[in-house]
Formats: sequence, C-alpha cells, structure tokens
Amino acid sequence: MTLRTFLLGACSALAFAGMASAETLTIATVNNGDMIRMQKLTDDFKAKNPGIDLEWVTLEENVLRQKVTTDIATKGGQYDVLTIGTYEVPIWAKQGWLLPLDNLGDSYDVNDLLPAIRSGISQDGKLYAAPFYGESSMVMYRKDLFDAAGLKMPDAPTWDFIADAAKKITNKDKEIYGICLRGKAGWGENMAFLTAMANSFGARWFDEQWKPQFDQPEWKDTLTFYVNLMKEAGPPGASSNGFNENLALFQTGKCGMWIDATVAASFVSNPKESTVADKVGFALAPDKGLGKRGNWLWAWNLAIPAGSQKSEAAEKFIAWATSKEYTALVAEKEGWLNAPPGTRTSLYANADYQKAAPFAKMTLDSINSADPTKPTVKPVPYVGVQFVAIPEFQGIGTAVGQQFSAALAGQISVDQALQSAQQLATREMTKAGYIK
Repeated sequence: MTLRTFLLGACSALAFAGMASAETLTIATVNNGDMIRMQKLTDDFKAKNPGIDLEWVTLEENVLRQKVTTDIATKGGQYDVLTIGTYEVPIWAKQGWLLPLDNLGDSYDVNDLLPAIRSGISQDGKLYAAPFYGESSMVMYRKDLFDAAGLKMPDAPTWDFIADAAKKITNKDKEIYGICLRGKAGWGENMAFLTAMANSFGARWFDEQWKPQFDQPEWKDTLTFYVNLMKEAGPPGASSNGFNENLALFQTGKCGMWIDATVAASFVSNPKESTVADKVGFALAPDKGLGKRGNWLWAWNLAIPAGSQKSEAAEKFIAWATSKEYTALVAEKEGWLNAPPGTRTSLYANADYQKAAPFAKMTLDSINSADPTKPTVKPVPYVGVQFVAIPEFQGIGTAVGQQFSAALAGQISVDQALQSAQQLATREMTKAGYIK
C-alpha cells in the first residue's frame, strides 16, 4: 500500500466516523410564524454545531398537543425536542416526563427571563423548558375604521365599548367584520380566549371544592355576550377560526378588531405580511369593571423529554433557539419588529426594539398584569389564567370547547352548551377524584 493510498483511506475513515457521529434531533413544533422563521435561521446553529442535524415536524396547534402528549405519556421517544406550552411544563415536570435544563451555558442569562414567564415553566426552582416567545392577549384594531366611525379606542376598554364599536364598524357588504374572535374548538384555541374572557366577567371553572361552575350566571353572561357579538359583528364560519385563521382575516383587512395573542402584533404590523400594517392600534384586553381583564399568560417553550438519548445536543439547540444572541440574529435578518417577544427583560429595555415595535409597552404591561395564582374575581383552587393547571384539563377543556363552538355555529343553544359543559366537567372531575 502506498502512503497516498493509506492517507486517503485514513481520511475516508475519519470522514465516515464524523458522519457516523453526527446526531439528528427531531423537533416537534407548532406552525406559527416565529417557529417557521426559526427553521429558516438554523444554518447559524449548524455552523456552530457541525455534529448536529435537525429534522422538523411542524404541526397545527391542536394536532401538535395531541401527538406530543401521546408520545411523552407512552414514552414513545419520537421527538428529541418538544414544543409545549406553559400549561404542560409544571405538570409534566412533576410527573418526571421532562429533563431539567441545567446546562444552557454561561452566556444564556436565565435571570434575564421575564419573572412571570420563568415562574410558569419552573418546578421546585428548576427550569424545565425555555421560552422562545411569551405572550398575553390584547386588542388589535383598525384606527382608520375607528376614525371613520368617529370612535376613539381607550387604552383600557370595557367589553360594552368593544361590542358597541364592533357593531358600528361592521360593513358586511364590503366583507369588513367588526370583530374576529377564536371559535375553533380546543382547550388552547377557543377556550383560551373564552376562559380569559370569563375571568373578567366574574366566572370561574371550578369553585373551591372543585365543583364546575357552568351552571352559574357569570358563565351564561359570558357565553351569551360572546355568541351574540359574533353573530352581529363577526365573520361567517367563525366556529372554525383559530389563531391562524383570524390572523389571515385581520391581515387582509377583513377585521375591525381582533382580541388575541400579543405575539400577533408584529405580524399585523409587518407591511410584508399585512395589508393594514400602517393602520393598526393596540389596547389592553377588555374588562367588566370587576378588577380582572380578559387577558391571558402563555409561552411556547422548548423542552427535552426524559427518555431522550440525545439530551446534550437537544440542550445545545434549546440554548441557541431561546438565547439573546438568537434574538439579535432575528433582528439582523428580519428587523427588530420581528424579534421573538415576551421572554426577556433586556428586549424591553432595548431602544431599537422600542422604536420598531409600537406595541412593546402594551405587551409587557399585559404580561405583567396577568396573575396565574389569582386568575379570577372569586377564589379558586387552581393556578392558570386561560387554563386550569391539572392533568385532566386538556380533555375537559377540549370537550367544553366543542360545546361552545357548536353554540357559536348555531347548532345548539347557549343554555344547552352550558348544561352539557356542566355535566361532562362534573362527570370527569368526579371520576378523577376531585369531587368527593
């Protein structure tokens, strides 16, 4: 064998060994704008971590929740990195389903995470997920339609003002609807909105003995107001509309107002994506004068399932994707307007971001005003603003959401929807041992 042949063979063997040692991380994620953007920017991660490849599984929100929950509960091991919400993190951490994130690196700066967001994804003082964006909810509205109708949006509107304004700016002949709200069934779709709204109406999911409260007048007031408002001033087919559908309607000029996630502010303000980008105003989520606004608290987070064989590589990816450096990368490539919001104190102290994002202060105020430990007017035994932080809530919340979506579609009455919600929630809570 010649020296040249030996060296070529050795190089090939080394190359093969390098290829063999490359790890592929399978990442389950949600099909929203921030995560789609992240996929486009992963060349930066790969350049810094040449031994790690990424494979993305991108799913619609309800489908993602179902698949990820099934996989982790059955120890399926399909995914190395999970996209999960504030609801799942403490519950799954308690059940031993997630690995703590102990090695995010010296430059990660965990203390820069917004306290409200960080506390929701920690268990016993340990971080079990890292947020790639955080949100509350607020009103996004068309200033031009308000001006034309002689209306002025208050910084802190009431539900009565919202309903009156929605009817005044509706023009169904021109396909302009006064308000767009979630109607698609799902504990994280229509029930995220309706639970936060119900809090402001004085309603609650359960009393202090865990008895469901859908037979109480506050829930009837909430659901009646919502259904009537959507019938008078909402778009057709609203019972099929979730976050993405309403975003598309708003961006194409078909919604006068949209009450939804603060994260949508950058999308509706982006002239590349929104036909009404220069006409959008922002206000706090509405109230009924009872001391609670109808805004929620949420973060989409990245976490590692406890059974993962690739936890070290997975934690490197999570550290990259949720770091201050990643925020700067988005700003460099897409502008500060599109920086992932709602996770870091430093972003809201950044003059460039404040200048680019007219909604920055409103977002921060909304996040800071949501209190998961005291989400309702009356006392409750649970934590969570737009969800109840118990394992059974996914199933109960989605089942109730289906009843409320059917009421919005006119398939059943408000009274029937509430009666069914009361029965199914009582049955499940009794079966789970909450109601003695």
